[in-house]
Amino acid sequence: MRLTRVFVDRPLVPEREVELRDSVAHHLSRVLRLRAGAPLVGFDGTGSDYRCEILAIEGDRVRVRVGPRLPGLPESPLGITLVQAVSRGERMDWTLQKATELGVRTIAPVLSARSVVRLDERQSEKKLRHWQGIVAAACEQCGRSVPPEVRPPRPLDDYLADPAPGTQRLVLSPVGPASLAGLASLEAPVELLIGPEGGLEDAELSRAAAAAFAPVRLGPRILRTETAAIVALTVLQALWGDLR
Repeated sequence: MRLTRVFVDRPLVPEREVELRDSVAHHLSRVLRLRAGAPLVGFDGTGSDYRCEILAIEGDRVRVRVGPRLPGLPESPLGITLVQAVSRGERMDWTLQKATELGVRTIAPVLSARSVVRLDERQSEKKLRHWQGIVAAACEQCGRSVPPEVRPPRPLDDYLADPAPGTQRLVLSPVGPASLAGLASLEAPVELLIGPEGGLEDAELSRAAAAAFAPVRLGPRILRTETAAIVALTVLQALWGDLR
C-alpha cells in the first residue's frame, strides 16, 4: 500500500514530534479522514523522506511523530530552470504541476509584453505562495523529495539582464533554426524560456538571443504555452535526463 506523503515546511528530526497545521492538516483530517495511528511519509525538502505516524488529530491540528529517515527519490541529473511567461489561472497552475512531475529544478515566472496577467507587488506575493503550494502538492503525488524552487515573478527584461555563465540557454520559437530534439548535445544546467499565450514578441526574441538564449523549435504545429512547456520538458528529460 502506498503511504500518504506530506510536505512539511520545517526540518524533520527522527524521534521528534511535529505539529501540522493549515492546509496540510485539513487535507489529512477532513479530506483523507485519517485517524491516530495512521502511517505517513513526510519530507522537508532536504532530499530525504521520513516514516511518520499520526499521534493525534485535534481540530485542524495534526500531531505527528517522526520516524526513521528513508532515502528520497534522486533528482534528475539535468538541472532545468523553466523560465515561464505567466499564463492565466489554471493554465499556469497546470504548467507548474506538470513541470514539477517532470523534474524541473527551478521555476522562474516572468512577465512579458504579451502576458495577459499583470501583477502588482501584493498580487505577486500571493501568487508566489499559491505556486509554492502547487509544487509541494505535486511533489507529494509524484514522489519527489525536493520541491523545485519557485522564484518571485519578474519582468522578462530583468531576467534577461542577469547573466548565467555555464548554463545552456534555450528559447522556444516556431521559427527557430534548430529542432530541440535534434540538438547534437546538451550541457547541464539548462534554462528553457517559454513565451505567454500570444508568444514572445520579435524584439523579445532578439533580446533573448543577445542574452545567449538559442532559439529552438518543437515541430510544425503552434502549441499553447502550457502544452509547449510540458512537451519541451519531456523531450529534454527523455533525451538527456532521467525519463528512460
